[in-house]
Formats: sequence, C-alpha cells, structure tokens
Amino acid sequence: MSSVKDIARGIVAREGGFVSDPDDPGGVTNFGVTLHTLRRLGVDLNDDGAVDQRDLRQLTQDDAVDIFIQHYFHAPQIAGLPEALQASVFDMYVNAGGNAVKILQRLLRRMGYDITVDGALGPQSHSAAHDAYTRAPQQMVDAYGIARRNYYLRLADQRPASRKYARTRAGGKGGWIKRAEEFIAPEYHLSQSAFSERTASWG
Repeated sequence: MSSVKDIARGIVAREGGFVSDPDDPGGVTNFGVTLHTLRRLGVDLNDDGAVDQRDLRQLTQDDAVDIFIQHYFHAPQIAGLPEALQASVFDMYVNAGGNAVKILQRLLRRMGYDITVDGALGPQSHSAAHDAYTRAPQQMVDAYGIARRNYYLRLADQRPASRKYARTRAGGKGGWIKRAEEFIAPEYHLSQSAFSERTASWG
C-alpha cells in the first residue's frame, strides 16, 4: 500500500498545474487546489494580507500535497476506512468534496447497512465499510470505483458543460472516467463500445 504522501503526490500529478477553465464549477485551480480553498484556509503565501490568484500561482506541489493530506484526508477521517479503499476515496474527496463520502455511504446502504448519507465519516460509516470490506475485499474496492464512475457519468448527463471532462472530442474516455477506472480492476473497465453507447445521448 502506498503512503498517504505518495497517494497525495499522485493526485497532484493527475490534477496538473494552473488551470482557469470557465466550465469548471470549482473555478481557477493550481495542482487541484482552488482559490476558494486557499481563502477558506487563509493561505496567504505572499503575506500581502489578501488571498488571491497571486497566492494560487505561487502554490507549489509540496504545498498542495500538504493541503490535501491535512484537509482532504485527515480532516474527513478517511484514515478510518479500510486501507485498500483509502486511495480511491481520498482521490475522489479532492475532486468532489463530501460527495466522495456520500457515494460510499449510498453504496453501503445498497449493501444493506443502515447508515446516514450525510457526507461525513464517523463510527457508523467506518464500521459498515470495514464489515463490507471484510466480507468481499476486492469487490468492495471495485464497487466504490464503479460508483465513482457512475457519479461522473450522471453529472455529465445533467450538465452538458461538464461532458468534456468525461468524454474526449474524439469520443474516448475523458479524464474523469480514466481517473475512476484507475481504482477499478481491468475486467470492470468500460469497453470503448460500451462507453460510446452510454454517452451516445450526449450527441
């Protein structure tokens, strides 16, 4: 199992550098860290009394790794999940915030666990996740990854501007789908024909 720091470095690498995409609801980002996050955390890197895009541009990969570990791994208590699930939930938390936890909680409810879907990990969710993982380890990891992929696809169904993150201009799998499938066993990856059929309604 990779260390938390190694996982965070992988997330930073997937997120890339400075991006200002008007179609991204998260706004301008650098290494996956949004300006909103910097302001919420009060990260004034140039000590000028204001947190703005100059601070975001000054952010280093190491800064992003530290922010992700502290605020997107430890703060939401991802460390309390089965170790094999942590990387996927951590990666999704950086990408989708509390929705990463809601995806897991909804999955556990479908498995029969009576837990609350509130986007917050606690003893109830941790216990259910460990029990489900003990019963079927690899299936649990794959099921969460598939649920992530379905979340992205549904989001693109509902928001046409987001479809470019799920499907390339050439019709192949976009970054969102590839990202989810990194955590799914190859036999559960969508074939190109299945992916094309699933996204055909997007035009």
